[in-house]
Amino acid sequence: MTIARDTWIVFSRAMRLSLRQPVWVVFGLLQPILYLALFGPLLETIADTRAFGEDVDAWQIFVPGLLVQLGLFGASFVGFGLIAEWRAGVIERMRVTPASRASLLLGRVLRDVIVLLVQGTMLVLVALLFGLRAPWWAMVAGVATVALLGACFASLSYGVALTLKSEDSFAPLLNGVALPLLLLSGILLPMSLAPQWLETLSNLNPLKHVVDGVRAMFRGDLTDPVALWGVGITVALVAFGLAIGTRVFRRESA
Repeated sequence: MTIARDTWIVFSRAMRLSLRQPVWVVFGLLQPILYLALFGPLLETIADTRAFGEDVDAWQIFVPGLLVQLGLFGASFVGFGLIAEWRAGVIERMRVTPASRASLLLGRVLRDVIVLLVQGTMLVLVALLFGLRAPWWAMVAGVATVALLGACFASLSYGVALTLKSEDSFAPLLNGVALPLLLLSGILLPMSLAPQWLETLSNLNPLKHVVDGVRAMFRGDLTDPVALWGVGITVALVAFGLAIGTRVFRRESA
C-alpha cells in the first residue's frame, strides 16, 4: 500500500507538470503524423508485392510501425526531464523523504504510459482518416502493447539519465542506441524486403518482433503466434527496464 500511495503521489506531480505544457504531447505526435501524410501514400503503390502478403492493407503494415516508433522515441527522451530535475535539486529532495525508491520511478513511468496511450490513440484516429481499416479491438490491443513497450524505454531512459546526469552524454548515447534499433525493426517496410543478411540481423532485434506482433494484431489475428510472441517480448522488456531503472534509483539513494 505504501508503494501504491507513493507511486500515485509521484504520478500526480508528474502528470500536473505535463498538463501545464500539453504542447509537448502534440509535438511528440508531429513526426509520426508527417510520416503518415508524406510517406504512407507511397506504400499504397507497392502494397500488392509478395512481401506484404496477400489481402493486407498497406496501412496495416505502416501504422503499427509508426506506433512502435512513437513508443520508442516518445519514451526514450523522458530522461532529459529527469536530468533537469536532478540539476534543480528535485530528485535530491525526493530521496530524503521516506518514499519508496521504486515509486520514484514507477510514478514517472505511469505518467509516460498514459501520455503514450493518448498519443497512440490520436495517431490511430488520424490514420483512420488516411484509410486505415482494422477491427477496433485489434487497434486497442496494438496501442496498449506499444504503451507497455514505452514503460520499458522510459524506465531505461530514467536509469541512464540518472547515471550520466549530463545531456551532453545522454543525447549521443540515446541516438546511438535508438537509431539502429529503429532501422532494424522494419517500422517503415517489412524486413522481408531486405537482403538475407539484413533480415537475419533484424531477427536479433526484439523491436522487430514487437512490430510484427502489432501488425498481426491490426490484421485481427490476436491469437496468431506472431502476435503472442510480440506481447511476450514486450512484457519481458518491461520487466527488464523496470528492474534496471529501479536498481539505479535505489543505488543513487544509498
